[in-house]
Amino acid sequence: MKDPRSYYDDFSRNYDDARSRGYHAHIDDLEADCVRHWLPGPRVLEVGCGTGQILWRVRDFAPAAVGVDLSGGMLAHARRRGLPVGQASATHLPFRDRSFDLVYSFKVLPHVPDLEVALAEIVRVLDQGGVALLEFYNPRSLRGLWKRLRWWSVRVGQASHDREVFTAYHTPERVRALLPPGTRTIGAGGIVILTPHPLLHRVPLAGAALRAAERALCRGPLARFGGFYIVAARKGA
Repeated sequence: MKDPRSYYDDFSRNYDDARSRGYHAHIDDLEADCVRHWLPGPRVLEVGCGTGQILWRVRDFAPAAVGVDLSGGMLAHARRRGLPVGQASATHLPFRDRSFDLVYSFKVLPHVPDLEVALAEIVRVLDQGGVALLEFYNPRSLRGLWKRLRWWSVRVGQASHDREVFTAYHTPERVRALLPPGTRTIGAGGIVILTPHPLLHRVPLAGAALRAAERALCRGPLARFGGFYIVAARKGA
């Protein structure tokens, strides 16, 4: 396994390629919509903001939102977007207790080996009554099945491939069991329920229909089968 910081610094070279349309933009849009849906107040933090693809969407309706990321390479792209970001690890957030109304983390927590430490940090910086939106990779999904069947690696950056970074999968039941004391689940969502592979979104008409169906299902009963499973947890009674 590669050091996560060097892996994502390398990945940052082409991370934004083709992310403005199709499958990846669809995921980012639904994740930003999830933040909008659960937003309890103006103080918002993104843990693992990467190049800022989601943060700039969120700042349309939460203009005080800020982000942190481990990778300086990723942050350089976010800063070029004019976003307020800083370098920090998910396991050591440089903020005082109870600093935020909502903290979200998408596509990041499955790559954090010290997951319980990261979750505790997220809850620490949440104000009483604040909401955490925590996204995990779901093994009980079409995406999870495809990842298990795919035996080859995919190149990212110039000198890395996707099997060189720590990646964990958690069932919805396991996600709920991991929530720190003092929090309770208030909702959930699932992204990429019907899509086993991104190439399907490149098919004219069919791709648009698939994205419409995914949007309609993301907060319904089938959310538990989303490849990206999001749990919403509130801090305090």
